[in-house]
Amino acid sequence: MSGTSLDGVDVVATDFAEFPPRLLYCTTAPYSASLQDRLRRLCRSQTTSLDELYSLDAELGEVYAQVVNAALQQAGIAKQQVIAIGCHGQTIRHSPDSKTPYTVQIGDPNRVAARSGIDTVADFRRKDIALGGQAAPLAPAFHRFLFRSSDEDRAVINIGGIANITYLPADFDQPIQGFDTGPGNTLLDYWIQRHRNKAYDDGGDWARKGRINNEILKQMVASEAYFHQPAPKSTGTEYFNPDWLAAFVNDSSDAVSIQATLVELTAVTIARELRTLPALPGSCYLCGGGARNHFLIERLALALPECRVATTADLGLDPDFVEASAFAWLARERINLRAANVPEVTRARQTALLGGIYAAD
Repeated sequence: MSGTSLDGVDVVATDFAEFPPRLLYCTTAPYSASLQDRLRRLCRSQTTSLDELYSLDAELGEVYAQVVNAALQQAGIAKQQVIAIGCHGQTIRHSPDSKTPYTVQIGDPNRVAARSGIDTVADFRRKDIALGGQAAPLAPAFHRFLFRSSDEDRAVINIGGIANITYLPADFDQPIQGFDTGPGNTLLDYWIQRHRNKAYDDGGDWARKGRINNEILKQMVASEAYFHQPAPKSTGTEYFNPDWLAAFVNDSSDAVSIQATLVELTAVTIARELRTLPALPGSCYLCGGGARNHFLIERLALALPECRVATTADLGLDPDFVEASAFAWLARERINLRAANVPEVTRARQTALLGGIYAAD
C-alpha cells in the first residue's frame, strides 16, 4: 500500500488460514526524495505530459516489485508460498463526482507480476466507479471482517494523507458506514516541510507548541462545502492541498500556530462526522500515520469525551499496517471470486468483484 501521504510503500505478508489472520512480516520502504517530489508534482499538476505520467507508472511498478522481493527475502518466505500480491498503486487523481467519474492509481501491476513471479491483483477501485460508486473508502469491508464486535459500536479511523472513518454497529443487522472526513496528515506534512524542512511532525511535538487560531479554524470549517456534504463521499490530496490551504494562511502567519490549527482541523472534522452517525461509537480505533501523532490523539479525545480513543493495536493489528493488510485481504477476496465492495459505503449499484488479476506467467 502506498497512500495519500506519498511517503513510501507499506508491505505485509499475511496468512489468512485462520482467524484472526497472522501478520508474518511487515515493513515500510520510504520513497526516494526524487520519486516523492515527482509524485507530489504529478498529483498537483493540471498539465502533466503523457511521458511523465507513464514513465512514473512504469517506475513505480519496478519499485513495488523490488520492495516485495526484498520483503520476501528478509522474511524468509519463498515466492512459491505466496498466492497473490494485492497492489493498490499510488493514487494521483480521485474524482468520483465529476461529469464522468474516475479514479487513477499508477504502478504497473504487469511489472510487479513479471519481476516478482507472483500473481498480482490490482486496479481495485474502478469497478466500483463503473457501478456508480465513490470507489472509496474500500477498507471498511476489511474492517468489518476483522474488527466488528457485538459488544460495542465501534469506529475505525484511518488518518493517512486523507482521514476516513468506518462505523461498525454492534447490531449485525445494521449496515456499516464509511467515508472520507477531509484532510488527515497531508496539510500537516506540507506545512512542517515548508517551515521546518521535516517530512512530518514527530508525535505532534511542534504543533503542541503553537496556539490554535480559532478564527482561521472557523473559516476553514464554515467555508468548505465538503465538510457539510452528507455521506457517501470521498476526497483526496488533489483537493485538500497547499492551494486549498493558501486561501486561509500565508507566509506571514505564525507557522507553529498554523500547525496546531491544522491538527485541530483534522480532529474537529473527524469528530463532527462521527456525531452524524446513527449512534456515537463507544470506542474509536485509530490507524495510519496519524495514530503516531500524540497531540492529534489528545485533541480528538477532547473533541469526543464520550468515546474511548485508542489505536488498532488494542485490537491486535499494528496501526501502521492496517491499510496494507486490507489490500492483502481484498486480493484474497478477488482470488476467491468474492465481492468486496460495500454499496452502503460507496453508493455503488451492486456488490462486485474488485480488481484485475495480472498473472506472473
